[in-house]
Amino acid sequence: MKISTKVECGIIAMIDIGLNAENGEPVTVSSIAGRQNISVKYLEQILITLRQSNLVRSLKGIRGGYVTARPTDQITMREVLDALDMTILGDVNFYNAEEASPIETVLNRSLWDTMTAYLRKYSENIRLSDLIDQYKEALSDAEGPMYYI
Repeated sequence: MKISTKVECGIIAMIDIGLNAENGEPVTVSSIAGRQNISVKYLEQILITLRQSNLVRSLKGIRGGYVTARPTDQITMREVLDALDMTILGDVNFYNAEEASPIETVLNRSLWDTMTAYLRKYSENIRLSDLIDQYKEALSDAEGPMYYI
């Protein structure tokens, strides 16, 4: 499966916002871009899409930035994926149903439709909070054990 840079950066931005806005403080585009090594201009475009999909809220002003629109345990990866690219979990129709041969019909029903349904269900069961928790764990593992003398 190929995932676009837009989708990957959008998920990264959602994790970063969810993690860094836990206390209710908005997260600035420049701070996300700096931490995650993403272009500010590109990130702004992605955040507009996420805002229009009601996944993040923007707060204006000197202390403005972005926060998640709902608690992170109420945001599914399916919502995020659908907001960033409808074709990932959308219907897969490689063949025109009216003109499909019997083998093409079998492929659609038995393979592509089944795989797409599985991915939809799987992504509905992954919450943004799950990814944030895994990211926190990865950060603490990366720091390694602390030795005191």
